[in-house]
Amino acid sequence: MKVFPDYSRDLFNTMLEEENLKFDRDGRRRTAYRLRHTYISMRLMEGANIHQIVNNCRTSVQMIEQFYAAHIKDRVDASAINVMRPKAARRSAPREESAPQAHH
Repeated sequence: MKVFPDYSRDLFNTMLEEENLKFDRDGRRRTAYRLRHTYISMRLMEGANIHQIVNNCRTSVQMIEQFYAAHIKDRVDASAINVMRPKAARRSAPREESAPQAHH
């Protein structure tokens, strides 16, 4: 479900102004694009799966690698990006079978 099904620049700017977020601490104007860039960069630094970011932001792996990961390459442990996390440990007990087996 989209937060803003029909993106409205005016609504976005009004929300930023009402929350005193129109400008960042360096005086630069905040835009949807800049917030998206920040989100992608922060998720990469957290070690998020790049495919999850691709789905969330409707972009491509190539776009993220080319335009986003390059900006934070000195601050990111590359071995932490796009790493498969281990699945939860499976139960050690065997599953019950639906039909009893005959013993010989």
